[in-house]
Amino acid sequence: MRIPNHVGVIPDGNRRWAQNNGLSRSEGYRCGIDPGRLLFNLCKKAGVKELTYYGFTVDNTKRPKDQIKAFSDACVNSVELLSKEDADILVLGNTESPLFPKELLPYTTRKTCGKGGIKVNLLVNYSWKWDLNYLKNSKSKSNNINNQIETNDVSRIDLIIRWGGRRRLSGFLPVQSIYSDFYVVDDYWPDFKTDHFHEALNWYNEQDITLGG
Repeated sequence: MRIPNHVGVIPDGNRRWAQNNGLSRSEGYRCGIDPGRLLFNLCKKAGVKELTYYGFTVDNTKRPKDQIKAFSDACVNSVELLSKEDADILVLGNTESPLFPKELLPYTTRKTCGKGGIKVNLLVNYSWKWDLNYLKNSKSKSNNINNQIETNDVSRIDLIIRWGGRRRLSGFLPVQSIYSDFYVVDDYWPDFKTDHFHEALNWYNEQDITLGG
C-alpha cells in the first residue's frame, strides 16, 4: 500500500455532535481531543512522516466567547498530550493576536519531544491571508514560493481528511494543499473510528497520483 508522507486533518463537526448529544456547543471541542491522539498513533504506526491538524482559524474567533475559550483550551490540551509522545511539534498561527494561546508560544519553533520522529503541525489562530501576507510585500526574486510563506516549514500535503461531511478546504494551507487528494468522512470528529483512517488510506491507495504530469 502507498502511504501518504503528509496527512492533513480537518476535524469538523464538534458543535453539531454536541448538539445532537444534548450538550452545549462548547463542550464538543473537549470531546475532540482524544480522537486527535488516536489518529496521531495510527499515522505513526502506518509510517506517515508528517501530520497537520487544523486547530482553529482567525475567522473562528468571531464565535461566542465560551466557544473561543473551548477550542483554544482544546488546542492547548492537545499539544500538551502530544508533547508526551515521540514527535517534532510545531504550532503555526498569528501570534501577534491576543487570541493566540500564550501556552503554545514555546512551540512556535519546532520542538523535539521524546525521541522525536514524526512531524506534527497544529494550525492555531491561522488564516490563509496571514500565511501568504509576506508574498504581497516580498521583493525576493526567488521562484520558491514556499520559502516566502509563514508556513514554510510545512511540506506539501498528500492526503487531506475532513470529518463532518463538508466538502470544502476552509482556507487550509492553500500552498501545501495544491495537489492534495481530499477524502471526506461524513461522521463528526468526536465520533472518530480507526476505520475512518484505514478507509481513507485504502481510498488514497487507489488514486492516480500524477501531480499534474
